[in-house]
Amino acid sequence: MKRQLTSILLATFTLSAVAQNRVTINADQGKTTISRHIYGHFAEHLGRCIYDGFYVGEGNTKIPNKSGIRLDVVEALKKMKIPNLRWPGGCFADTYHWKDGIGPKAKRPKIVNTWWGGVTEDNSFGTHDFLNMCELLNTEPYLAGNVGSGTVQDLSDWVQYVNFPSNSPMSNLRQQNGRPTPWNVRYWGVGNEAWGCGGNMTADYYANIYRQYATFMAPQVGKESIFRIASGASSDDYNWTETLMKNIPGKMVEGLALHHYSVFSWDEGKKGSSTNFTEEEYARTMKQALRMDELIQKHAAIMDKYDPQKKVALVVDEWGAWYNVEPGTNPGFLYQQNTMRDAILAGATLNIFHNHADRVRMANLAQAINVLQSVILTKGEKMLLTPTYHVLEMYNVHQDATLLPVDVKTEDYAVGGNKLPAISVSASRDKGGKTHISLVNIDASKAQEVTVNIRGANASAVKGRILTSAKVQDHNTFENTTKVKPVPFTGAKLNGDNLTVTLPPTAVVILELTN
Repeated sequence: MKRQLTSILLATFTLSAVAQNRVTINADQGKTTISRHIYGHFAEHLGRCIYDGFYVGEGNTKIPNKSGIRLDVVEALKKMKIPNLRWPGGCFADTYHWKDGIGPKAKRPKIVNTWWGGVTEDNSFGTHDFLNMCELLNTEPYLAGNVGSGTVQDLSDWVQYVNFPSNSPMSNLRQQNGRPTPWNVRYWGVGNEAWGCGGNMTADYYANIYRQYATFMAPQVGKESIFRIASGASSDDYNWTETLMKNIPGKMVEGLALHHYSVFSWDEGKKGSSTNFTEEEYARTMKQALRMDELIQKHAAIMDKYDPQKKVALVVDEWGAWYNVEPGTNPGFLYQQNTMRDAILAGATLNIFHNHADRVRMANLAQAINVLQSVILTKGEKMLLTPTYHVLEMYNVHQDATLLPVDVKTEDYAVGGNKLPAISVSASRDKGGKTHISLVNIDASKAQEVTVNIRGANASAVKGRILTSAKVQDHNTFENTTKVKPVPFTGAKLNGDNLTVTLPPTAVVILELTN
């Protein structure tokens, strides 16, 4: 009798444990497209992102390049399927005067980067260099216009310079500088962080300034309309969103920005180490990252009041983790390492974006190379791919796929005073009919078993890839560039419409279901 009772209790405990992580996917109800532009990136004139990151100079004979652009970087980003790239900032955008970066490089005036390290730049990387690089990358450029220290005429001229075909003052100047045809740039930011480094404006003041600038931006790019993105709120500044949505007519704006960094202290030197952190610090970082879901819900609810048809996109054009800089590096360069913590953060954040794809239609990870949550780090001739890179490469199967609604019941992950959901999930169906499920185990110390019920997929086979490592602090170095990398995943078992998935601690998994 004791043995029988023990068996019953064990069975009950096992079923109870499994039942804590239950996911239902309605594979026959998808209607919203996950825009590929959610997977955008950010390249600011900051530290070693542009110079010594993307751009090594035309005269460099040690690093393979085309017109100064590193070819190993181009190859890596193309594999990741980068859909858009934001430039030249950031805070730098509102000090940048684009006409200083065109024409013969020897004649270009220098600029002091007062925001990031106080370094002097020679403007050798300018509009032509950036837009030609975007063509190399097969990605769409996203130009951030100078509203803080520029003029309406400056931005209007820039739009004409890069977009107008011929026989105009600016298109003629472009042709004189060696570019016969326009680049047809669709995405334009009208200033950046106008509430802060973009001019310390009030919301009401910026709303009026935005209307003025947007009025003089040419509306067409070939056969498409220009996509103007207003400088939006910082994290939970809901009044900023309310004011802009109330005061800017819908016909004058296509996107509204939102910036949110996963940082648990803005005090200098108190953001924590990028590699030497405790599990409690990891949980605090993830708590800030997971706030993204609440922020999107609340900003979207305000936008819905003024734009119930969701014509205006929410553009999260700065997101990611922010830690102390690496010891011995310039504090103004924001150079930090990238661990499995950042991979988990990226996977969970992208799942949030997917599940709000009806409103979030563009986003930009900050930043692409050598700055903050980079996907690539460089050191002279060496280059490495970070754990964050691998997550975005794994997840690119969701780009332009149909979002599948998910219902998630998850265990808690509790560390110190932080209680978080243990798992994060999103799913989509691509144009070929394959279903992809992305699962993240946020728990740093415990494996999670997940039961997934898939309604309407009629799948007969499952395969997957996993990114994980022994410790959440693990990362790639220039001495060991492949310590953290994706490998095939065999921890998913398919039985009819049900999947049982065993996720190791701190793991990111992509599953592919086929008929």
